[in-house]
Amino acid sequence: MIEIPVDLPSEIVPFSWLLGVWEGEGRIVTGKDEAGNPIEVTFRQRASFSHDGGAHLNYRSELSLVADADEALPQVFTSESGYWRLARPHDDGDIGPGVLPATAPATITDADAVEKLRDEDGTFPIEVVLAHPTGVAEIYYGKARGPRIDLATDFVARTPNAKEHSASTRMYGFVEGDLLWVWDIAAQGQPLASHASARLSRVD
Repeated sequence: MIEIPVDLPSEIVPFSWLLGVWEGEGRIVTGKDEAGNPIEVTFRQRASFSHDGGAHLNYRSELSLVADADEALPQVFTSESGYWRLARPHDDGDIGPGVLPATAPATITDADAVEKLRDEDGTFPIEVVLAHPTGVAEIYYGKARGPRIDLATDFVARTPNAKEHSASTRMYGFVEGDLLWVWDIAAQGQPLASHASARLSRVD
C-alpha cells in the first residue's frame, strides 16, 4: 500500500511514493563469458528521495561493491544525484533562469492544476536530471503511471575525458512494498543493453 504524506507540494504527489531512504542489493552486468552469458557483480545501494518544499524531488544514490567474506567492507563505489519533476512549460511563476526569483504567482498550486498535466493516456510526463562523478550528466524524459515510472534519455552530456555513453533507459516500480529498478545503457560503442538492477526496501 502506498501512503502519500500530507502537505506535499502538489507537483510531486504523482511520484511521492518514491519519498524516503531505500537500501538493498542489486547486480551490475560487467560483460559476457565465453558462452555469451552475462557476468554479474553484486552491489549494495542506498538511495534517498526527499523534498525541500519545491516542486521537485531531490535524489541521491550511493553504490558499493559487495566484498567477499574475508575482505574489508567496501567503500562507496560510485554515486549519482539529481532532481525529479513533472514535465511542463515553466513560466513567470517559476524561478530562473539561474537564481532569478519568480515574477508572478505560482500557476500549479493544487491537485486540480496537476491533473490538467496528465497526458491522454493517463500518465504524467516527468523530467529527471542526473549527474555522475564520472563526468556524465543525463537528462531523462518519461512517464509516471501510479507506482511505475519509465524513463529514457533525451540527452547525455559528457566531459571531454568521460567514457563514451550515448543513451539510457530506466524503470522504477513499487512492488510488494519495495522499490525495484532496472537500468539499460548504450555505451562504449555497444547498443542499448541490460546494465544494472536492484531491489530496495524503505529504511526510514
